[in-house]
Amino acid sequence: MKRKKPPQDHTAPAPDSFTARVIGHVRSPYKERFGTPRQPTVTEQTLADAAVDATIELLPGHSFEQALKDLAGFDYIWVIAWCHLNENWKPTVVPPRGPKVRRGLFATRSPHRPNPLVISALKLTHIEGRVLHVNGIDLLDGTPVLDIKPYVPYADAFPNAKAGWLDEISQGPNAPDRW
Repeated sequence: MKRKKPPQDHTAPAPDSFTARVIGHVRSPYKERFGTPRQPTVTEQTLADAAVDATIELLPGHSFEQALKDLAGFDYIWVIAWCHLNENWKPTVVPPRGPKVRRGLFATRSPHRPNPLVISALKLTHIEGRVLHVNGIDLLDGTPVLDIKPYVPYADAFPNAKAGWLDEISQGPNAPDRW
């Protein structure tokens, strides 16, 4: 197919910093880090030893009810959040799985990052107004939410993808963490 529009240059110098807006907050039974799942599907040795229900309450006055239109038909959503309690980071960490070996931060999902952004793939059970009901929460109560996107299986799932050092350890994907 031939391109109908002439090429354009939309590049510009990138900023060194920026401001993000909080769109809502997590309402979760998890009030402390210990006992909170480190991944939505890894729930053994957590507060409930199972995936738990929670809500995401979007802020009023921003037309978020309209922004949620058509989302109810998706089974899962990506939630992008800010780990507001994390104040520092280190370039290497000891993950809670596998041997006690320091790994490069960017080869882990540690929440202690230069910008403590996290993503969670959560089961969307239903929506009431500005409140999203989810299952499998792995975020603390009060965590600021920055964005929500639908999980799209054809674009978001890569079942044959390699998982680096995680492929080398003998734990299954749902095995409990070492702690």
